[in-house]
Amino acid sequence: MDRITIALAKGRLGEQGLELFENTDMEIMRDEDSRKLVFQDAEERITYIFVKPSDVVTYVEKGVADLGIVGKDVILEENKDVYELLDLDFGHCRFAIAGFKDQKVYRKNEVLRIASKYPRYVEQTFKDRGQRIEIIKLGGSVELAPLMGLSDVIVDIVETGSTLRDNGLVILEELDPISARLIVNKVSYRFKYAAIQKIQKILGGI
Repeated sequence: MDRITIALAKGRLGEQGLELFENTDMEIMRDEDSRKLVFQDAEERITYIFVKPSDVVTYVEKGVADLGIVGKDVILEENKDVYELLDLDFGHCRFAIAGFKDQKVYRKNEVLRIASKYPRYVEQTFKDRGQRIEIIKLGGSVELAPLMGLSDVIVDIVETGSTLRDNGLVILEELDPISARLIVNKVSYRFKYAAIQKIQKILGGI
């Protein structure tokens, strides 16, 4: 079997991805409290690397990693040249436009100010809507933006909606569904096809 490198998003999504390999010959070998970023399976055929979620698609696109497990939100935002192989059916949430109750998303002849951690996705979503927008990129706590008058609405991923409710906001429009996905480098898919197919089978795709 070819040697394979798999990029995993740091945090809960990556940990859930690792669980898919438990009790297989590809199970990761590591100490629970280790801060290392690179690990291998027992036979040293699979290398697992832990990176920021937004960097998973970059490592895969550039061929440093053959495969990656990452949320669909990151795939949509980064828009990298990779293949998306599988919906792994965990990490479910959705993109949504949120703001104050009864607020209008469309403002004819006015600019709609949108705060988001996903500026590229917002731009693409509103591209053909005929609504002029100003995108305000934030690194976190986007719910604060409407409360402080920085934006009219926000676009963010929503799981339960509890954070919105706690801040007096509601979902105004649901957008794309999100879940964890398995992505692959295009060259790797061609030259390491058999190994990738085996991993795809383990993850439930075949």
